Amino acid sequence: MKPKSASESAVIMTHLVMPGDANPAGNLHGGVILKHVDTAGGVVCKRHSRANTVTACIERMDFQQPAYIGELLIFKASLNYVGRTSMEVGVRVEAENLKTGEVRHTNSAYLTYVALGEDGRPTPVPPLLVEDEVAERRQREAIGRMEMRKKLKSQEK
Repeated sequence: MKPKSASESAVIMTHLVMPGDANPAGNLHGGVILKHVDTAGGVVCKRHSRANTVTACIERMDFQQPAYIGELLIFKASLNYVGRTSMEVGVRVEAENLKTGEVRHTNSAYLTYVALGEDGRPTPVPPLLVEDEVAERRQREAIGRMEMRKKLKSQEK
């Protein structure tokens, strides 16, 4: 398979926070953010693999600042690492105040997906073409997270 760069599958998605997305205080529910983060990550992986994908792991979700009704959420998702059948995506979430134009970084997440073939079993995906120092750093950090997950999983047994 021909390697593909992260830029070939990266996505930017948006969501306008509406009253049904928030609690009575006007703060966005974390589950709404998680849903959109998972969707953005899944789109990246489907674009890279051109196969159905399933979420295998949400490594972590950092809630750094709240988002509010009326703000525009911006989800920036990009591949960090590609294995034989799995892919790690980093998603950055920003909230834009549409009145002032202020943009705040509200959340970050790392998710792992697995590509599935027509038979519903894991299927190989194209390798990731590492184009620059940023992509190299992201890949190195993703490998570190993967090794940590494996280590923790082996300790559970």
